[in-house]
Amino acid sequence: MEIITMHFLFNLSLLIILFFLCILISKRYGSIRLDKRTAMIYFTVSLILCYLFPYRLGNELVLDLRDIPFVIGSLYMRLSPILALILIVLRGFHGIDFGFFLSLVVYSIFSLIFWFIYPWFLKLTSKNRILFSTGISLFISGGILVIALFVASSDQMLDLFFAFVIVPPLGVAMISYIIEMIENNILLQQLLVKAEKMEAVEQMGAAISHEIRNPLTTSIGFVELLDKDSLNQEKRNQYLSILKNELDSAERIIQDYLAYSKPIISSVEALNIQKELTLVISLLQPLANYYSVKVSTNLLSTKLMEGDRSKFHQCFINIIKYFIECMPNGGALIIETVDIGTNMMISIQNTGGRRNEEQLNMTTHGMTVAFNIVRAMKGTIDVKNNSGKETVIQFTFKPIKVHLKR
Repeated sequence: MEIITMHFLFNLSLLIILFFLCILISKRYGSIRLDKRTAMIYFTVSLILCYLFPYRLGNELVLDLRDIPFVIGSLYMRLSPILALILIVLRGFHGIDFGFFLSLVVYSIFSLIFWFIYPWFLKLTSKNRILFSTGISLFISGGILVIALFVASSDQMLDLFFAFVIVPPLGVAMISYIIEMIENNILLQQLLVKAEKMEAVEQMGAAISHEIRNPLTTSIGFVELLDKDSLNQEKRNQYLSILKNELDSAERIIQDYLAYSKPIISSVEALNIQKELTLVISLLQPLANYYSVKVSTNLLSTKLMEGDRSKFHQCFINIIKYFIECMPNGGALIIETVDIGTNMMISIQNTGGRRNEEQLNMTTHGMTVAFNIVRAMKGTIDVKNNSGKETVIQFTFKPIKVHLKR
């Protein structure tokens, strides 16, 4: 294999390794999907790598794999104007010559085309998006190849053909496939969670319909009694009181069901998580003492979050109670808060719990309500089983800009 093709394959390996690093970094912060900021960093660094490892053909033609990040970033993230500007500026460092002006014209035109076809591109199927992006890359590479053939010597033509017809489309196809695979996995995971949740809600609905029938039946009976004219005032007041209590009981059952299926955040305020978690822990300390569970805290976060105080209490009471009841023979419970980048994280870990197969089901009513409350307050959840007797749940929230004073 000739030198230009080998050079391009080396550059492609760097771009793919960098792409996987960006995915790992995104996953570290709670998402395997590239957000706009991480994508911008990846595509900018990719263009710089292409600039650092070019192949100069003649005096005015510089060859590299800049088309790969440009095509992917333009079609999948709508970054074409920014990437085109970066690409043209970087090309200028090689000299203001024919190649520079060619790049200026070509990438300015393609940046506008990509900008306008972006909404249409997203409506394509996953397979068609891969084929379209690969085809665009092949078209651009073919144009560059035609220009390069006029400059190249006869013994470089086959090398140039493989370098431009194979490597750039292959790179675009590989990265596009990885992006589509990640998106499809996320979609399947969301559909699976939704299906499991709907099944659980249906089961709970059947149970609640039975539970709510009792107070309603009682209420109907007392309404019929109140309809009698011979009823004295004392009995009427007594029946009204019983009727009110039964209706309140029915309302509580309905509220529990609503909190289970979709928690309603009735009020939003700034929450000091150190203060709120300390209060929750103090409420559950007697239960921890009963199970011989030692609760230790390390609350280091200095940020505030927005949320419903009562729902926050309900959420972490359910979670901490779950952890304590997983340790009937005693153990340790570690509760920590820490600032990670722009986010704040609450970590709850038990040591000395039951084996996983004997632990309480994490999809029980209390835990499901807690997880739904976290999601309603725009938080993310990460559950890890470090060993047979240890479970860690990490909750990540977006803070508000006001910090606590030390």
